[in-house]
Amino acid sequence: MIKLDLIKRFRLPVLPVVAVLCLCACSTGAVLQQVLGLSAAAPEFLACKAVSPKEIAFQFSLSVKVTSLHFDPPVAVNSITDGAEVLVTLDEPLAGGTRIIADILVEDAGGNTLNVLVPFRSRNDDMPRLVINEIRTEYSKPKVEFVELKTLSAGNLGGMRMFLAGNAGSDPFWEFPPAQVKAGEYLVIHLRTLDPNSTDETGDNLALTPNTTDNEAQTTARDFWIPDTKKHLSKKAGTVFFLDQDDKVLDAVLFSENPDPWWPDEKFAQAAEFLHEQGAWLAPDGGTAGPAAAVSSRYTTVTRSLSRKEGGKDTNTADDWYTTAASCATPGKMNNPKVYTAP
Repeated sequence: MIKLDLIKRFRLPVLPVVAVLCLCACSTGAVLQQVLGLSAAAPEFLACKAVSPKEIAFQFSLSVKVTSLHFDPPVAVNSITDGAEVLVTLDEPLAGGTRIIADILVEDAGGNTLNVLVPFRSRNDDMPRLVINEIRTEYSKPKVEFVELKTLSAGNLGGMRMFLAGNAGSDPFWEFPPAQVKAGEYLVIHLRTLDPNSTDETGDNLALTPNTTDNEAQTTARDFWIPDTKKHLSKKAGTVFFLDQDDKVLDAVLFSENPDPWWPDEKFAQAAEFLHEQGAWLAPDGGTAGPAAAVSSRYTTVTRSLSRKEGGKDTNTADDWYTTAASCATPGKMNNPKVYTAP
């Protein structure tokens, strides 16, 4: 039951449906179904996913036939295979990680129709290897919470998803737009936007957002901005992880203020089990991590961040991390090696 629930919570369609319109057609067949007591249930939309640069799969609860299909921006369609899984083949491959909206109208054997408007990201098979490198859990204006990544290889970020299990449940908290990165880059996801001039840096210009006292942007790092001012992390407990388009964990971190035996919320426990199944975060005995096997966030402050031991072996355990000394948080830069020593 736990494993099935994890799959349900974390193996998701690329993006949620924006709008669904279901119309039960008043055909003779549909009337006969009702008179004879047969099922006249309309098909349900389940998921949409780009399975290759030229193929997009739409999944439904019943076998259906496509009667209309449009993409925005426009995309030329080569062929459509009907069924419970509708496979659409395009004339040309799409650039990796491009955001597209599909408007698809389908009909089942009983005459029931379903219209779905759904956004998705095109297939990206060039995601870089990376690690979560630094986290600030606290906020004091103008210093905001952030999650910093460091790339280990070149690649395209498009379609990579960020999850905060304790805050956003099963929905991605953030999804990257297409952006070509080099090995060794620092990427900072600022979890609040205080400066209206802050701009996502997806191109070669890493100084697109000027460094000001309101943003901590670095002209040598790639900055991304969450467009709100709400709190999204807490030092009490947290789970941060990144997934590719196949729901493979690229990297993850669990942290907790206290070494309690149990997580304070079931979301954390489910995330910990999911990450354990993929070998992305482990307890010292190799089992599923509880708070005692997470990185300690007890002493984090606005200037004392959780930092990875840069250059060290990635063991997917709390041994890879430390709390920096006061005034040593370094968003967008190499981590300060000074370690905070508790009194």
